[in-house]
Amino acid sequence: MTGTLNVYLYTILIGHLTQDEHGQTLFEYTREWLANANAIPLSLSLPLQEGKFGEKQCKPFFAGVLPDIAKRKLIAQNLGISTNNDFAMLAQIGGECAGAVTFTMKDAALASAEDYKPLSTAALEKILMDLPRRPLMAGENGVRLSLAGAQDKIAIYKMDDDFFLPLENAPSSHIIKPDIEQYKGIAFNEAFCMTLAARIGLPVANVEVKKAGEIDYLLIERYDRTKEIDVLSQLRRIHQEDFCQAMGIVAERKYQIEGGPSIKDCFELVRKVSSIPVLDLNHLLDAIIFNFLIGNHDAHGKNFSLLYRMPNAATPSPGKVRLAPLYDLICTYVYPDLSKRMAMNIGKAHELDEVDPRQFERLADDIQFTKSLVKKKVTDQAKKVLEHLDLIELHHPIISEVRQFISNHCDNVLRRFSA
Repeated sequence: MTGTLNVYLYTILIGHLTQDEHGQTLFEYTREWLANANAIPLSLSLPLQEGKFGEKQCKPFFAGVLPDIAKRKLIAQNLGISTNNDFAMLAQIGGECAGAVTFTMKDAALASAEDYKPLSTAALEKILMDLPRRPLMAGENGVRLSLAGAQDKIAIYKMDDDFFLPLENAPSSHIIKPDIEQYKGIAFNEAFCMTLAARIGLPVANVEVKKAGEIDYLLIERYDRTKEIDVLSQLRRIHQEDFCQAMGIVAERKYQIEGGPSIKDCFELVRKVSSIPVLDLNHLLDAIIFNFLIGNHDAHGKNFSLLYRMPNAATPSPGKVRLAPLYDLICTYVYPDLSKRMAMNIGKAHELDEVDPRQFERLADDIQFTKSLVKKKVTDQAKKVLEHLDLIELHHPIISEVRQFISNHCDNVLRRFSA
């Protein structure tokens, strides 16, 4: 298959993604975008420059927009395309993606009007039931949603208490993750951990647990969407990319053991690009410590993102780059089938039980923080977590297990760090 996709950032045509006769994917910015004084790169791994980026340079960002391989296989079956054909998949489901990027075929412009399909509770329940066999509703008429990750999810638009399904390139406002049979209560687990993070002052996406028929689900407000009050409250996209995309690392290598980002790499990235590095570096350290305290072993490079805001065209100024609010905070420790190896090492430690004050001292050296500050942050946060642990009102059997683990772990951490 050969062809060309228009690549839009916000609603501006900024480049073309092509697939040549050898199946190679290439990307090139338009001359108009390169000449735009307010232009920003699509990705830090795809800097503003003339000429075409080859397959190796393209894959981390463009494949990173798509779901993980297990979901891609099912989507490919539903669409009648090859699992590994990023170009064909983006052509089919690249209408509403993470950040502000949208894809259309070269001869198809963006839809001029946003189109939404009302969703009743019964309709939503059916969609959530169907997700394991039809991820992202791929193949449904007019639905072109793409979200990265391995978990079943769907994007919706929420207006007051009503839900709508975005069609074509209409933006969504929320993401829904249903509870999973294999990992009972995971929606409650994530809601609890996200709420706990917010209670102790960490910047996180807003979440709540809801129910559609018999299915519990997590409703997540998108931090990469905003309503512009001065333009009839229309929903607007904010561009973002995860750390793997920014570093040019393919999703298949998101874990450090596979060549993915280390904590040191993450801090170097934020230090290099953040508009307010002092704040974002401290937020990132708080996130690393929090994931350690709650037993989240799956905090890999695709679970941290950068948020980009375009400069104001009326008042030219550099765009802002900030660490995005935290997401996907889950106590994975309570699920026996999930790996106990941390996605990124702390110091030289691979597993939770190996982490002691000495490993955080090594981490401090890696990220250019003082050892005393890092260790104080660990103990201060452990105390805050313990103060708020029993104040969150969520009811599910998994919550008792999560609370017990986090309580025991924080107590152990405080003992080890005060010895």
